[in-house]
Formats: sequence, C-alpha cells, structure tokens
Amino acid sequence: MKEIVESILDTDLPVWFAMSAPYRNEFKAQRLLDEKGVENFLPLCTKIFTDKDGKKVRKTVPVVTNLLFAYTTRDNIQQIKSRAPFLQYRTRRENGRNIPIIVPDDQMRQFMAVCKTNSDKLIYLQPDEINLAKGTPVRVIGGMFDGVVGTFIKVKGARAKRVVVQIDGIAVATAEIEPQYIEIIDTQKNK
Repeated sequence: MKEIVESILDTDLPVWFAMSAPYRNEFKAQRLLDEKGVENFLPLCTKIFTDKDGKKVRKTVPVVTNLLFAYTTRDNIQQIKSRAPFLQYRTRRENGRNIPIIVPDDQMRQFMAVCKTNSDKLIYLQPDEINLAKGTPVRVIGGMFDGVVGTFIKVKGARAKRVVVQIDGIAVATAEIEPQYIEIIDTQKNK
C-alpha cells in the first residue's frame, strides 16, 4: 500500500485527498478550494439547534468536524496549502512518517452518493464504532441509492439492517435500505 500511495503522490494525476480544516474552518476551506477551481466534497447534514431565544433552528453543518476532500494533484494542493495554514492533510502514521490519506475514486464515489441524498435517515459513525467483518457485501439496485456498493449489517441502536459505505479510517455513512433493493455480491466469484 505504501508503494501505491508514494507512486500516486509522485504523479500529475488528480486524486482525492482527505483534508482537515481545524477550528471549524471547513466552509472557509471549501470556499478557497472552489476559488482555486479544485473539485471538493464537504459532507453536510442538517441538524436542529435551539437558539438563544429558545427557538428551534435548522442549520447545515459538516457531518464530521474538520473533514473535507479535495480532488487535485499533489503539487496543486501543496501550493494551496502553503497559502492557507487552516488547510491540512489528514494523515496516517506509517513507518514513523505521516502519510497523506488518499481515498480511492470508487470509495469516494460511493461515499458521496450516499451523503448527497441528504436523507434524514443517514447515520454517520466513526470507523471504530462498527465491525464490517460481520456484514455481507451488497449492491443497491434501485431507489435513491441505486448503484451504491457497501456492507449490509446491523448497526447498534438502529431498528433495521443498514448498508454501510466506509472511507477507510475516516468516516462511515449508513443508510436504511428496503430489502428488495439489496443484491448480495458473491465474493467467491472474484477469487
């Protein structure tokens, strides 16, 4: 995996970088990336808050604090980061080094497809809150999540089984899907 990441980072091909924008600067970072013409994705959801007058207010907020994704080349994101101290790589530790997290295109497409539905039944979890090894690989056929590939599991606290789409080590989105839209993926065919 290290060799793949290193080779990806050394090319001029765009990839999905997991980025951090500490101190709730996600929207500021998104505006900057938009201004620079960089495709980006900030997973959002709508939550209800109580304002200082006791009124209920709907507000769009990031799903995961300080997380957004940028689809660009290493050189381009480096240039942007050099002028924006609030924009940082999300990294993972490997052999004593911090390596930028690169999200594979297919994982990113699946995650965006689920997040962009803006369904109020979506649940977002941390990767350590769920054990995907206990689930069944599935593809959604029909409905608002048509084409999404994920893992079908029971999520603690949820009434029904859910399809889980994960970006390794960063975020998990789960959606409740009607059983008639689920197709089990035969993993034995790929061996």
